[in-house]
Amino acid sequence: MKIISGTAHRELAERIAQSVGIELTDVTVNTFPDGESFVKINENIRGKDVFLIQPTCPPTNHNLMELCVMVDAARRASAGRITAVIPFFGYARQDRKDQPRVPITAKLVANLLTAAGVDRVLTMDLHAAQIQGFFDIPVDHLYAAPVLIRHLKEHYIKDLKNMVVVSPDVGGVKMARAYADALGAEFAIVAKHRVNATHVEAMNVIGDVAGRDVVLVDDMTETAGTLCAAAKILKEHGAMRVFACVSHGVLGEMARERLENSIIERVLTSDSVPQAYGPKVDTVSVGDLLGQAVRRIHDKESVSSLFDI
Repeated sequence: MKIISGTAHRELAERIAQSVGIELTDVTVNTFPDGESFVKINENIRGKDVFLIQPTCPPTNHNLMELCVMVDAARRASAGRITAVIPFFGYARQDRKDQPRVPITAKLVANLLTAAGVDRVLTMDLHAAQIQGFFDIPVDHLYAAPVLIRHLKEHYIKDLKNMVVVSPDVGGVKMARAYADALGAEFAIVAKHRVNATHVEAMNVIGDVAGRDVVLVDDMTETAGTLCAAAKILKEHGAMRVFACVSHGVLGEMARERLENSIIERVLTSDSVPQAYGPKVDTVSVGDLLGQAVRRIHDKESVSSLFDI
């Protein structure tokens, strides 16, 4: 087995390699002055089982192109099998035609990776689960929920009977329901209205949150507009403490500022992207989870037990 890291998130790649018990493969990954990516693999990988670690987080286009160049380098070096480990799959929100004359970019990215020479994909918490079907190669889809739930129970919420899991929009109901079932907690929904890409206007709460601790659950946040608007309306409906569990914290400066000034006590997120840090943010590593999946794929063992929330 060989584990190769791009420049998107080397720290996570090191945690995955450490979990598996091997060193990262020696590679040179550079960017030329004109922005072109260059990759050279400095070890023999002929016939090896190669895992490329590269979340396609911001800068999304650069990281995606770098991943394709890494795949081509591995293929031309006669790798036995190439698995793209993409903890955060960029362009996942462009998964359907919701307006006239717009692309389905998630499908385009799937085609690009397959054409480049990827044999298998390992990813986590896709924005839309049906993106797995955009690939004509095997896709293993993991969830950060078990890791985040463990951290939540150990550090913040002891009394699960007084807790409600809340989806900040209708689209996240399935994910929030899974959290609620895993915790044995009740469930509620915030109906929201998105004004534009950065501004969300929360509307109403479906469910009883008065006098309860609340855990907002979402697959990702970039501007934290949805989370903060939902937290505000939950507080108005009598919620006590408000926490958030977010699989991918692709946080920018606007998001960090909003979270710092919000009534959310803590945001729990995975280290799937390097942007997952800031005030009120607990970053919980999924390196062991991904490492376990990598080892099982290599040993031809079942990965399905890792899918459970």
